[in-house]
Amino acid sequence: MLSLLEAASITKSFAGVHALKGVTFELRPGEVHAVVGENGAGKSTLIKIMTGAETADSGTLAVGGRTVPHMDPASARALGIAAVYQQPSLFPHLTVAENLAFSIEGGGVWRRVDWPARRRTAVTLLERVGASIDPERLVETLSMPEQQIVEIAKTIGADARVLIMDEPTASLTDHEVHNLFASIARLRSEGVGIIYISHRLEEVFAIADRVTVLRDGHTIATRPAGEIDRAALIRLMVGRELAAVFPKQTVTPGGVALEVRHLSNRGAGLRDVSLSVHQGEILGVAGLVGSGRTELAETLFGLTPADEGVILLRGAPVRIASPAEAIRLGIAYVPEDRRQHGVVLDMSIAANVSLGNLGAVARRGLIDRVAERDAAQRYVDQLRIKTPSVSVGVGALSGGNQQKVALARWLSIQPRVLILDEPTQGVDVGSKSEIHALMQTLVERGVAIIMISSELPEILGMSDRIAVMQRGTVRGVLARHEATQDTILALALGHVPPDASGRH
Repeated sequence: MLSLLEAASITKSFAGVHALKGVTFELRPGEVHAVVGENGAGKSTLIKIMTGAETADSGTLAVGGRTVPHMDPASARALGIAAVYQQPSLFPHLTVAENLAFSIEGGGVWRRVDWPARRRTAVTLLERVGASIDPERLVETLSMPEQQIVEIAKTIGADARVLIMDEPTASLTDHEVHNLFASIARLRSEGVGIIYISHRLEEVFAIADRVTVLRDGHTIATRPAGEIDRAALIRLMVGRELAAVFPKQTVTPGGVALEVRHLSNRGAGLRDVSLSVHQGEILGVAGLVGSGRTELAETLFGLTPADEGVILLRGAPVRIASPAEAIRLGIAYVPEDRRQHGVVLDMSIAANVSLGNLGAVARRGLIDRVAERDAAQRYVDQLRIKTPSVSVGVGALSGGNQQKVALARWLSIQPRVLILDEPTQGVDVGSKSEIHALMQTLVERGVAIIMISSELPEILGMSDRIAVMQRGTVRGVLARHEATQDTILALALGHVPPDASGRH
């Protein structure tokens, strides 16, 4: 069978760092070919070379059996190669229909626009991806999942024969993931080849025909998805046995570190929230999208101060009116959107790490750059952040390493209460294990952790107790031994099982 796309012996280096070392990859018509590997394995670099955003140092690319000597973005589009990234590249001030038109319509600048036809085309494309989005809506009014769906519709409209999906489900609900998989099935039946990149291995096994593993810039193996199990795939990815993704150990909890009683924040949609977290405990916070989990974190950190209720730290009532006050009280918060709020992409690793605690590296009002670099290096070593130097910009790091920098920034203040919102979203299984191990180390030191997560295995695997939110309030709190996916989902949907409500 003639390959749609073939990469042979691709190498690429950046500033002396070898990102790809002789990578080989093949995509067939009507195939979903997953590419997996830890952050920094070379997946993003390979995508950039396939789409013409980067040029390989050596090796060849062939499309439809013909070698492409100089791939650039325009050539890639003309050859039917399109990519959907985690961060959609849409025009926010234009409508959905107008954004879709950019990938479909030709003609000169002064052509007459057939607006009804443009709308009909948009409706058709959105229906093909299972979306019920009004084509006249401005993109800036769409949620991130909706924008991602529009991106996928745009590539379909451009008649892409090779579709690259980079973490396409990172911000999608279960229903939207189902619709996306249905769209992938339709595209596959039409002969489109799909390169699917995801850290969610359950998705890889659900839809992939073949799996290629990258590690440290090398192609480690290509296997039919049906001939490899999860454990074997993880071993290929990380190059070692992974003892446990959830290295949870029992820690005897101390006193109550933080407690909220009847907390409300009308602007954030919170009402009558009561819960507590002890020293040396991980309190998992579960719930469906829109349940109020992130809003609770932002309220506790002072980003949106509470209207009513009481917050107690170690038994003493406090008012947290700003992040500065929260930090002074020993509360740290690693937000869900690390690229927008967790790190400053244009600043170095050293500068990002020191942001949370400038006083520790300042001398007479000036930052001691040597002390700043030394402090950052300690966290780079502790968290195994893959980087040639602490002077590297955070934007150049992989997603998992960016998350570790966000963690380092707040660990530098030595918090008593650490709030983690989706701490392992979009990171590889190796980094996920390392972040979980770090959480275990912190609770052993007496830190109280509030962990918000949409991944039920993570909630069940790492939490000592689980608070389940629904419509801005806590529906119930479950002990570790009594929590199951069924009981958590029942509470998240507003069905209160016996003995689950009223405990904080």
